[in-house]
Amino acid sequence: MNSAKRQREPASDKVGTICRALRRAIIEQALEPGTKLPEDALGERFGVSRTIARQALGQLAAEGLVELRRNRIAVVETPSWQEARNTFDVRMELERLVVRQLAGQLSKAQLAELQAHVDQEDAARNGPDAVSIRLATEFHILLAQMTNSPILIRYVSEVAYRCCLTLSTFSRPHSSDCGITEHRAIIDALAKGRTEDVMTMMHHHLDSVANRALVAPTKPRTRDLVDILAPYADDGEAAPHKPKRSAAA
Repeated sequence: MNSAKRQREPASDKVGTICRALRRAIIEQALEPGTKLPEDALGERFGVSRTIARQALGQLAAEGLVELRRNRIAVVETPSWQEARNTFDVRMELERLVVRQLAGQLSKAQLAELQAHVDQEDAARNGPDAVSIRLATEFHILLAQMTNSPILIRYVSEVAYRCCLTLSTFSRPHSSDCGITEHRAIIDALAKGRTEDVMTMMHHHLDSVANRALVAPTKPRTRDLVDILAPYADDGEAAPHKPKRSAAA
């Protein structure tokens, strides 16, 4: 996006662009836990003021992806496994509410969108684990969006992104086939209006996702923040906040 177009963007759109780019870079581990996120560097990369960059960092802090420290220092959040387990427990209950609301209520177009989302995850399963985890998380956020409940959308999105960061950080190599199969089963149960079944399925699915995570050391990397964000900034400028038709977690 050129500088002239950036100048015409409303501040909220600029904040959204930065959030989308940073969110993907964090979840896909291009930006590792503890990485500093200077406002001036973000402003330079996205062609925005430090105030706009600060607003974006504040939004990501609310999602649990960024930690705001003293003297306006922001770093990528470093999740702990125990906190993650508690977050997954909260997420299970929230997403049981989501599928309870959606069972038997989805239109053909919505069911087709969910299937397309899982198809995209299926296509990505031989790629990087972090990308599959992101696509899987976006499936759950898409479900929440289909409830049209602002509260569910907000809280499911926040806890899902926190869990996503944890899975990207504490990851044990495993096949994504289980998640894809479970997502397809959830869609089928939703389409058939099997409320109790789909609530149980969602609980077991998320519990299994949590249990598939395992602490694994990562190799430190040193790269310039602006260079790291280059591909994510380009994608973020083009993509809406609504998850792409991706897949399942």
